[in-house]
Amino acid sequence: MWTRLRISALLVTALLAAPSLGAQSTAEHVALGDRAYSERAVQAALNHYQMAVASAPANYEALWKASRAEVDLAEAAGKGRLGDSLMILAEQHAHAAIAANPANAEGHFSLARADGRKALTLGIMDRIKYAKIVRNEALEALKYDSLHAGALHVLGVWNAEVMRVNGFARAFARTFLGAQVFGLANWNDAQRYLELAVKADPDRVVHRLDLGTVYRDRGDKARARATFESMANVPLHDLNDELYKRLAVERLNKLGAP
Repeated sequence: MWTRLRISALLVTALLAAPSLGAQSTAEHVALGDRAYSERAVQAALNHYQMAVASAPANYEALWKASRAEVDLAEAAGKGRLGDSLMILAEQHAHAAIAANPANAEGHFSLARADGRKALTLGIMDRIKYAKIVRNEALEALKYDSLHAGALHVLGVWNAEVMRVNGFARAFARTFLGAQVFGLANWNDAQRYLELAVKADPDRVVHRLDLGTVYRDRGDKARARATFESMANVPLHDLNDELYKRLAVERLNKLGAP
């Protein structure tokens, strides 16, 4: 009950904060959302995307961009009811985007990202439930855009997160939960996909953060250090870039002396 009420409250807030439907067209709301998003004003961007969806529920651009903004805001909110409510909206908008245009990468990536972020907030056994969905949706995105940096990132993190699950839990998942997909994960693919993500979009610091973390986990301290250090010179681009840069500094400090 609380979640439904919270979602309703979020939507009412968006409707009150954004201009009226009659004042601007769906395309104008999307364009205004894009402008706000590029300026890292993600809540303002989401207000416009939600207004666009309200006026045109099957508008593909508005749907996947609303999902993107909701995941950003959920990550910034951290664990709690607000973050959970935003993640529910992000999943709903991603599913609707895929229904509106199944043969495009962004909708599938949006669902992979939303479910992947949600899984990271859960316990190991609950994460297993999302493993197949996240992997399949990321691969589906790459089917339509083989150089989609976000989908490459998701697959890299997917491999890394599965490998971080202890061997007993992975064996349990394969044997008792039917999650044979866990047997496909490996560190080589975690590194390869994240290196491709950095190459495809070098200005996204989150790609570098997760790549550096994989290098660290594989014992390659030199490349981990170089990757974390390189993030300092990358301009702020996304809402949570300050957080990613702080995490890089923390992980760099924990590496110790060269």
